[in-house]
Amino acid sequence: MHDAPPPRPDGPAIWLLAVGQTLAYAGLVYIFAALLVSWEAALGWSKTTLALGPTLAILISAVLAPVAGRLVDRGWSVELLTGGVSLGAVALVALAAVGTPAQYLAVWAVIGVAHSACLYEVCFAFLVRRLGPQARAAIVKVTLVAGFASAIAFPAGAALASAFGWRGAVLAFAAALALIAAPGNWWAGRRLRQGQPARRPPAGETAEAAREGMRRALRSPAFWLLAAAFGLMMLNHLMLVSFFIPIFLDRGASPALAVAAASTVGPAQVAGRLLLTLGEARVSSRLATGVMLGSLVLAAAVLWAAGLAPGLIFGFAVLQGVAVGLMSVLRPVLTAETLGQTAFGQVSGAIAIAPLLGSAAAPFLGALLLEAGGAAAVIAAAFAMALAASAAALPLLRPRRPGRF
Repeated sequence: MHDAPPPRPDGPAIWLLAVGQTLAYAGLVYIFAALLVSWEAALGWSKTTLALGPTLAILISAVLAPVAGRLVDRGWSVELLTGGVSLGAVALVALAAVGTPAQYLAVWAVIGVAHSACLYEVCFAFLVRRLGPQARAAIVKVTLVAGFASAIAFPAGAALASAFGWRGAVLAFAAALALIAAPGNWWAGRRLRQGQPARRPPAGETAEAAREGMRRALRSPAFWLLAAAFGLMMLNHLMLVSFFIPIFLDRGASPALAVAAASTVGPAQVAGRLLLTLGEARVSSRLATGVMLGSLVLAAAVLWAAGLAPGLIFGFAVLQGVAVGLMSVLRPVLTAETLGQTAFGQVSGAIAIAPLLGSAAAPFLGALLLEAGGAAAVIAAAFAMALAASAAALPLLRPRRPGRF
């Protein structure tokens, strides 16, 4: 079934999808950074061994991204969103019981399958196909709420691990996915589909048209520039976010200050998206992209300076959060603006491979840099990645024809 656009977005359904994304990111992505210190202390494994878990998960997610995109185009969005968080909940229950690195990695492999089905890529592709030109506003609403995922994961992970141990903390995240995210995604997705008939080819989009749309996208320089820019941005962000606490401690922050700064990134993401929402009529995607890239470069510079004044980690958190918050909205928007909506699920899934590969490499690369050269090496690499992402995106900042997505 094609998710044909309804007359208008359904408010309650959009907000429920937002809650589902928030819990999915908190429980399946940020849980690694939130519990890393607890795992290292309790299990005695190295950072690089622990980092292999999320690396494997994101690699699997990257491999499955085009498959998920095709399923979205064929109308299976709701089933993916619901099944993904349900599988993630089961995987977290298993994660709470691991005792060896092999078991740990096996569970993260399953989490990778869940990633491919229930995170932003599938959710946003569903909204674009469902809402068309109204998708930008819906995506902003989802990301406004989901931006609090890290703000929830870090303090909740620390508090739950302190009270119940890291295994109890993981089980609490699993319960949130199973009891809130899964039924919420199902209800919201069904509501947005509004009882459309059983699966059928997209209206006006034959299988051959979809294949041609994908071939045309692959021939476009914009496809590869988008992939490179967002791949480098995700490598930058996930490398930093995976080791926020040890990096902040190295900059001279106390443990409490480090947790507080890490928790600031989420609200800063929300602030960036809120400004984009408030200025929707005046802020073009081109301008927002420039702000996003500038914030990312400046964030790494401020983090370096925090070695002289630890309080600057909050300045870094705000700038990094604004950049990543805008990125979450702009990725599907820029994809639709520059490459069109034909075969959008497949095109979006193909572009997602680069940021997913960047995300997969980030924890392991960050661990290697941290152990080899300390926090300074990680920050220097993050700064170089921000500059490279900006260089890749510069051609996308050229004026385009009127009519924003």
